[in-house]
Amino acid sequence: MTRVMQSGSQTTLRKRATIAGIGIHSGAPVTLTLHPAEANTGIRFLRCGPEGMADREIAATFRAVTATEFATVLGDHHGPAVATTEHVLAALSALSVDNVLVEVDGPEIPIMDGSAQPFVAAIDQAGIVNLSSPRRCIKVLKPVRVSENGSFGEFQPRARGLRIETEINFDHPLVGRQSFAVDVDPGSFRRDLARARTFGFMRDVANLWSAGYAMGASFENTVVIAESRVLNPEGLRFADEFVRHKAVDAIGDLTLAGAPLIATYRSLRGGHKLNHAVLTALMADRSAWAYTELDEAEPLRRSRGHAELATGLATAAYAPDVS
Repeated sequence: MTRVMQSGSQTTLRKRATIAGIGIHSGAPVTLTLHPAEANTGIRFLRCGPEGMADREIAATFRAVTATEFATVLGDHHGPAVATTEHVLAALSALSVDNVLVEVDGPEIPIMDGSAQPFVAAIDQAGIVNLSSPRRCIKVLKPVRVSENGSFGEFQPRARGLRIETEINFDHPLVGRQSFAVDVDPGSFRRDLARARTFGFMRDVANLWSAGYAMGASFENTVVIAESRVLNPEGLRFADEFVRHKAVDAIGDLTLAGAPLIATYRSLRGGHKLNHAVLTALMADRSAWAYTELDEAEPLRRSRGHAELATGLATAAYAPDVS
């Protein structure tokens, strides 16, 4: 297992790594390759064009977001380029990979098992190395909050590192109210978050299929919730796997700030749309943040979770976000 030394230096991959799977919405096969990149490149996606079409390179920033209803989709003036970017982004940022080219030969990042763990494994296979350039972070200076229809997301100032505090509340007997809080670092991400899978409700499947979504969803890549039970034979990986997966999505979406965040991010009934709205609001208020160089690692703290139900379950990851 690769362990990157937390330091003030930027990082990249030691070598490239390739994984292959299917897109959760298209069901089509797709191959993803992580390539090392030079300092100050950031995270960039290379969407290999279909035969006769040009390749498109997209910087992973909040300005490149073209859709957030079913996943975080990045694109440019030509339109959407690559969808379902949040899990690979979460793995890269949580493991402190600053510079990488993510090459993908289809319109979606492969869903793999529905979690970020396969991307962690690919990063471990490649290895992580320090570069000579200093790492620049975005430090939140004052609160920024976005509220809509009973949901909210907000940034709060913090001395070091990124903390995620997320809460979900679903009117479903297997879900109910769940919360999870974690100080994000490579150790906590590997232990508490990376294996948490995407999920959805069985009652939504027919409508999604008729609309052309979730064509690749299965028990192999999605936790499926029926009215009274989880349908996956193996059950859950965590009692509160659903809210943990929401935290993974938030980490991935916030990676689109373009630099590591020093902040606490809190959300209630959030999702990709809300995460993007709060990040956009933060970046639009130039008095709310400042660049700073990272001088030492964030101390490891214990994560916390809570589920107000007998058996912790749920959140729709291939259904539209609740906002």
